[in-house]
Amino acid sequence: MDVTHTPESIARSDAAAEAAVVWIVDDDWSIRWVLEKVLTREAIAHQSFASAYEALQALSVTQPQVLISDIRMPGESGLSLLREMRERHPQIPVIVMTAYSDLDSAVAAFQGGAFEYLPKPFDIEHALALIRRAAAEATSVPDAHGAATPAAEILGRAPAMQEVFRAIGRLSQSSATVLITGESGTGKELVARALHRHSPRAAGPFVAINTAAIPRDLLESELFGHERGAFTGAQTTRHGRFEQAEGGTLFLDEIGDMPPELQVRLLRVLADGEYYRVGGHAPQRASVRIIAATHQDLEARVARGLFREDLLHRLDVVRLRLPPLRERAGDIAPLARFFLHKSARELAVEPKALTDAALDLLARFPFPGNVRQLENICHWITVMAPGQRVDVADLPPEVRVGTATAAGGDAGWQHALDRELGAALARGERGVGERLKREFECTLIRRALAHTGGHRSEAAAWLGWGRNTLTRRIQELGLAAELGSHRN
Repeated sequence: MDVTHTPESIARSDAAAEAAVVWIVDDDWSIRWVLEKVLTREAIAHQSFASAYEALQALSVTQPQVLISDIRMPGESGLSLLREMRERHPQIPVIVMTAYSDLDSAVAAFQGGAFEYLPKPFDIEHALALIRRAAAEATSVPDAHGAATPAAEILGRAPAMQEVFRAIGRLSQSSATVLITGESGTGKELVARALHRHSPRAAGPFVAINTAAIPRDLLESELFGHERGAFTGAQTTRHGRFEQAEGGTLFLDEIGDMPPELQVRLLRVLADGEYYRVGGHAPQRASVRIIAATHQDLEARVARGLFREDLLHRLDVVRLRLPPLRERAGDIAPLARFFLHKSARELAVEPKALTDAALDLLARFPFPGNVRQLENICHWITVMAPGQRVDVADLPPEVRVGTATAAGGDAGWQHALDRELGAALARGERGVGERLKREFECTLIRRALAHTGGHRSEAAAWLGWGRNTLTRRIQELGLAAELGSHRN
């Protein structure tokens, strides 16, 4: 079968197209060739096109069962082709591919009705499994309008970040409560803002409050407002964050630190949609979407009596885990380039460039402060590095020392495990072995499912487990709600 087709050749290939189950649309010959080879091996009929225009011409004569298309191509884009497919043949699943793995592409793809989003480079067996699922399920996603410009800092090709992008896209027509977990500096507020911008409440306000940064005796008034005379100094009625966020989104950062008495009040709002201002007697109705975030293990805090289990269940409708930067070393280079250009714009100077050796060193740095720390490092480089090309010697001392320390002794994760165990024993934590075992297994399961696109049978095979074992451990570890959207 020919690899490409011109408009003139389409008429001559009608018979082939009629039999084609899968259409491949990509201006990159190598991608078409690879996909053709695997589809031929699997005896799946297929047709290839080098542009969206050629595919649309063929679509006037016949149609595929599954269409897989690149996003960025000369002429009409893959997203334009996707829109045309949704209008003309909404029952045909469309898989979009791109080498530009950012939130904008993922959200635009899902809002345009894509069946799935496949970042390049991809595992060919994973792509084949995706094509088979698309052919079997033939699902569609409703159109969405008015996509906003995303935060460019949310970049990433790491599988865990792609899962976050997919989730934002899938949630774009929902106002469901979301719980975002992840270490400090992983970008939880950026994701919360993206969820708001790509939601039905995008025209409403986005209001953020860090519950750990406000004294507990003031937090109630901050959240719910107060009536005049409610306490000494309350000379006027004050609108709280719930009222300020009316019709929009309220982002509760560091929810794990919320005092117990306020947890009860928040639970009431989530359950009944009503609350009272401090000193007030008239109930206030709340039309607010809640997005909460924490760097803490809320299940562990529930076990210690520090967080209400019923509140956790109310918040944990959809859970998004943001991976630490050390789990996505391949994203460090594009993030560093972005932050260097951002700092240069802010300071009105030429952006500096990192040598391959400097990038390699950054990729091996553990980044305890995650993406926020990388941004600070890039700002330091913009101000302090002497030349335009930044080498290893020009990096901040803590990066050079920290990388050397991490490289010494045990291998990375064993060294980190040893440090964590030592710290736990030093503070007298009982049952630390069970906690670490649980966290270790949770990491294994999340990573394996991210690698397989959420397919449990494949994930179990990678882990060397049976599928029933994986399912049982997901239930026992309390991951069922978090991983509920994964396919079997």
